[in-house]
Amino acid sequence: DDAGQAAALHRERLAEAYRLQVSGDGVVVRAVGPAGLRHGLTVLGLLATGVDAVPGVTVVDAPRYPWRGLSVDVARHPLPADDVLVLLDVLADLRLNVLHLHLTDDQGWRLDLPSRPELAARSGGTAVGGDTGGWYDGAAWSRIVEAAGARGIALVPEVDVPGHVNAALHALPELTPDGVAPPAYTGIDVGFSRLTADLPATEPFLRDVFADLARLTPGTHLHLGGDEVLTMDREEYVRLVRAAADAVEATGRAVVGWQEVATAPLAPGSVVQLWDEREDPGHLIAAATRGARVLLSPGSRVYLDMKYDAATELGLEWAGHIPLPRAYEWDPVTLVPGLDPQHVVGVEAAIWSETTRSLADLTSLLLPRLAAVAEVAWTAQGSRRDVGGTATEDPLGLTRRLAAFARTWDAAGLRWTRTPGVPW
Repeated sequence: DDAGQAAALHRERLAEAYRLQVSGDGVVVRAVGPAGLRHGLTVLGLLATGVDAVPGVTVVDAPRYPWRGLSVDVARHPLPADDVLVLLDVLADLRLNVLHLHLTDDQGWRLDLPSRPELAARSGGTAVGGDTGGWYDGAAWSRIVEAAGARGIALVPEVDVPGHVNAALHALPELTPDGVAPPAYTGIDVGFSRLTADLPATEPFLRDVFADLARLTPGTHLHLGGDEVLTMDREEYVRLVRAAADAVEATGRAVVGWQEVATAPLAPGSVVQLWDEREDPGHLIAAATRGARVLLSPGSRVYLDMKYDAATELGLEWAGHIPLPRAYEWDPVTLVPGLDPQHVVGVEAAIWSETTRSLADLTSLLLPRLAAVAEVAWTAQGSRRDVGGTATEDPLGLTRRLAAFARTWDAAGLRWTRTPGVPW
């Protein structure tokens, strides 16, 4: 019920609260748990960046939302494990606590699964534009899992079904009605591939794949995708989403899915991820009233593969341009009219890799906008303009802090974009 969801959100927020005190006697960080302790030490490190001595200060803080994430598409173009570890450091510095990896799509399958080794062997080597593919073997995935855990970041792996499955169909022809594997796909169109509910291979595939994901990945959630299935009637779509959800829930994990999954019956505690503000939110709101939690990833605000402006070399434009102020100046509470704020579990930025081929490409689009989104997810709406100057002096309220973050990005050798209006 609503009271239960509100209480759960409060408990989750308090689990990350901390108090940092710097004085002439030294530094003291107090926290309820390890997450808060990490946040306090992270803030201390940022305060110490580029200065000889940290000034006396007391910080008492807790996050606005318990889910503060980044979704990274490693399916259209792969991202080596070493680069994922660099991203994890960026997330930790920004006090983001979820890395959602979009592991599968039409263009590639990026994780070797014991139950279906053909998936990576046959569909791991492809990528958009005929570029070189790649996948995570067991050792690489273990490194990512361990690094995320060490930084207090939850890893949420996504296998996207029942659409975006050409890589799976290419590797496993028994998933196609005629038993013939389609060719590998290296374009960027969406919506053309699909699973088939009545095939005998479909449900075992779903069951085994999500069981493998759960065995390989500690955590509480698995993402089943569910978006942009354009060649299937609603009845079959609901059947397949429910079959995938059953497979996830059989592992003891909670379901995460893109907003389209709200048309299917979902267990309380499932997470519905809004991305397309153009669609009627009625199903999403109804799912929330039945116990689902809503994760906000509005494309026009936090899809950071969108260009900064028309001159940006990389990125797409279907959701518009996202200059730094647009990523920052919005309120999660008012984004979806009619949605009870207590049903919002958090905010997650996303970056899709149609145009990005390297970590440098990714970070040039992510930074500094990801820092702005992180602050939307962490800081209460009324407090965001109070730090860093008045509205006249500093319209964003975060630009002074961005300049400090930039020093850490430079120290890490990261490529980032010098957006206007910030005293870099």
